[in-house]
Amino acid sequence: MPPRTPHALAALTATAALGATLLTAAPAAAAPARYADDFNGDGYRDLVTAAPMATVDGKDYAGAVVVHYGSANGITATDRTVITQSTAGVPGSPEEQDEFGRTTASGDLDNDGYADLVIGADREDVGSDADGGYVTVVWGGENGLSGGLHLPDPAASAHDGYGMSLAVGDFTGDGRADLAVGSSGKDIWIHAGGFTRSSGPVSRRELVTDLRTGSINLYGAQSLAAGDVDGDGTDDLVVTGTHHPDDFTYDDGQLIYLGSGSGLTLQTVLKSGAWRTATVGDLNGDGYDDVVTGAAPNTARQGDGGSVSTYLGSASGVRTSAQRTVDQDTEGVPGASEDEDWFGHALATGDIDGDGYEDLAVSANYEAVGSIGLTGSVTVLRGSATGLTTTGAQSFTQDTAGVPGAAEANDHFGSAVRLSDLNGDGHADLSAGADGENDADGALWNLRGSSTGVTTQHAVSYGPASSGVPTTGHPRLGFSMLQ
Repeated sequence: MPPRTPHALAALTATAALGATLLTAAPAAAAPARYADDFNGDGYRDLVTAAPMATVDGKDYAGAVVVHYGSANGITATDRTVITQSTAGVPGSPEEQDEFGRTTASGDLDNDGYADLVIGADREDVGSDADGGYVTVVWGGENGLSGGLHLPDPAASAHDGYGMSLAVGDFTGDGRADLAVGSSGKDIWIHAGGFTRSSGPVSRRELVTDLRTGSINLYGAQSLAAGDVDGDGTDDLVVTGTHHPDDFTYDDGQLIYLGSGSGLTLQTVLKSGAWRTATVGDLNGDGYDDVVTGAAPNTARQGDGGSVSTYLGSASGVRTSAQRTVDQDTEGVPGASEDEDWFGHALATGDIDGDGYEDLAVSANYEAVGSIGLTGSVTVLRGSATGLTTTGAQSFTQDTAGVPGAAEANDHFGSAVRLSDLNGDGHADLSAGADGENDADGALWNLRGSSTGVTTQHAVSYGPASSGVPTTGHPRLGFSMLQ
C-alpha cells in the first residue's frame, strides 16, 4: 500500500484508513474521538447536511443543520441532532434570510477529544450591519452536539458575508486546531487553536490576500479547504475565488498558502478557471495532498458542461500545471458533456475501495436524465498511483437501480457530495444531497462503499420530515454537506 497523506488538522495525527484525520489522545476524563467529524466520540464519522432555507419559528430561510451520527449500521433516520438558532444553548436567534448552515467545518477546537462543528450564516444581519455574517461553534460531547459560542467578526467594516467559507486545520503545527473564516472581502481571519468554551480562540490574526500576485477580489473567499500539500505535517490552506494578478486582469482559481510555525505564506496561484469549488485529497498515495478544482461550464463553447482538474502536491507545495483535466467527454467517464450540466459543481475525496488511494466524487447537479432536465448526477472517479483515472468510473442518478427515488425535473441530485466512512468498515461511503427534491424540500442519500466501489446495497434516503428538519416552506435539505 502506498504511503498516506499526513493530514495535520489540529490536535490530529494521520491514519492509513481512508486518508482520514485522527485526533490525538484526549484527556483521561474524555473518550478520545478518532475523527475530526466524530462529534460524540463513538469512533464513527458523522454526516452533516444543511437545510439553509428552512423555516424556523416562523422565520423564512432562517436555516437548519442536521447531523446524522455514524454507527456500525451507517446512518439512520432517528440517531441525529437538528441544530437551529432556536436550539437551546446555540447563540443567536432565527431571523428571516439568515440561512444558517450555508457553510460548515469541523475539528476538535477545544482539545477535549470530541469534534466540534462550526456553522456559518453569511447572510445574517448583525445589528445594523446588513448581511454582516455570523459564525457559531457548537461543541461536541459524549451525547453529541450541544451548546455553542458565537465568534464575533474581528473586522465587520472591512467586508460582508463573514462565514462565507470555513476551514479547520493546524496551520502552525502546534498540535491545536485553527479556524479559517472567509468573507466577501480580501481578508481571511485565522482563529488560533486552543479554544475555550467561554472565550473562544487564543488569538485572531488576519491573512491579507491583497498582494497583487493573487488578491481575492470581487467574489471574496468563495471556499476554503485545509490539507497537507507539501507533506510537512502542518496543514496548508487552499483559497478559492477570483483574484487579480495585476491591476487589469481577473482570474478564477486558487491561492495556495503553506502552513508553518510562523503561520501561512502564499506559495502559488492556480489559474484553474474554478472560482467556487476546490477540495484536497491524496489521489496518488504519495503522501502529499493534491488539489482538485471544478470549473463551471464555458457558455461560449458548445457542449461544455464543466470539468475538474487535479494539481499534484509535492515537497515544495502544489504543482502549478494541471496533472489531468476531465470532463464528461473524457474516455471512460459516463455520460456526455452538455451545455450547463455543471460537472464539477460539488467535489469530495475519500478512499472508497480501500486500496490506499483517495477517490473523487464529482456532481453534475444540472445533468439531464433522458428528457428530464436539471435532475442531476454524481460520478465517482478512482485514484491510482498515477493520479486520477477514469478506469472503473461509476455514475449515479435517482434512476440508477437501487438508488431510492426517481429522477425528476429540478431535483439537483448532487447539490452536495461527501465521501466518508460512516459505518467503520474501511470504505468511504458516498453521500449526496438534492436540494431541489420535491419542490425544493430537498433530501439526502447515502450509498455504501466497498472493495469494488460504490454499491446501492443498503442505500438510504431521508427527506426533511424523517431528518427532523422543519418542513414548512422549502428548506432545501442537501444544499451543502460538511467536507
